Amino acid sequence: MKTEMQLKERSGNKCELCEVTGNLNIYEVPPVSSNEADREIYICNTCLAQIDKKEELDSNHWQCLSSSMWSEVAMVKVVAWRMLNRFRNESWAADNLDMMYLEEELLELAKATGDHISDGSVELHKDCNGNILSGGDTVTLIKDLDVKGSSINAKIGTAVRNIRLVHDNVEQIEGKIDGQMIVILTKFVKKQ
Repeated sequence: MKTEMQLKERSGNKCELCEVTGNLNIYEVPPVSSNEADREIYICNTCLAQIDKKEELDSNHWQCLSSSMWSEVAMVKVVAWRMLNRFRNESWAADNLDMMYLEEELLELAKATGDHISDGSVELHKDCNGNILSGGDTVTLIKDLDVKGSSINAKIGTAVRNIRLVHDNVEQIEGKIDGQMIVILTKFVKKQ
């Protein structure tokens, strides 16, 4: 495991993907195995958030891969390959992927997470009309709902205030109806 000082020195204190300075983090390239060394790269907050799918992908930001894909650091190449694959439907990324070469062992590692298959878009909670829902929003039911395990029947037009998002399922929110916290499918609500 490299120390932060070694990573700063190797990277010139710049993000190893986009070359931005400041707000840099150590990123351990998955999949992580206890017997493998040299799995860390030094990257900025923007790269980290988009790699981890905590922010929407910004194609303009990732144009930097045209140069970082040629890095001598194996893990930088692995991450560059994965990110280029997320943009594979854009001509600039497809062109770079055509030019990029990874040794067989590195290519297997790059494919190991399966991350290259998805486009990396962030899944968002959306109401029946496609409006993005946020925690604390107020929604209205668009259908009568029977609440499982309860005698409550939530009527169409009922307002549910101060909703909470179910973080592991974008099709569900939580809210109180008649003082009872219930799970509601997002397809049955509209944002007020």
